[in-house]
Amino acid sequence: MPIIVNLDVMMAKRKISLNELSERVDLTLSNLSILKTGKAKAIRFSTLEAICKALDCQPGDILEYVNDEKRATNR
Repeated sequence: MPIIVNLDVMMAKRKISLNELSERVDLTLSNLSILKTGKAKAIRFSTLEAICKALDCQPGDILEYVNDEKRATNR
């Protein structure tokens, strides 16, 4: 999938645990974990907004587009 979720990177930069972020954005651990591992098929703007607010970042810090052709050459 060409959309990469860098939530784990931002969490590490902000030194925040999954439990703490879950409480701040009012999401279950399992839903946040699905997003963090890149297994999510979609994300609501309200969820993205809450995560960005909690981590003091921009959506582009969490979501990244990588062209499939570019990914194939980097493997």
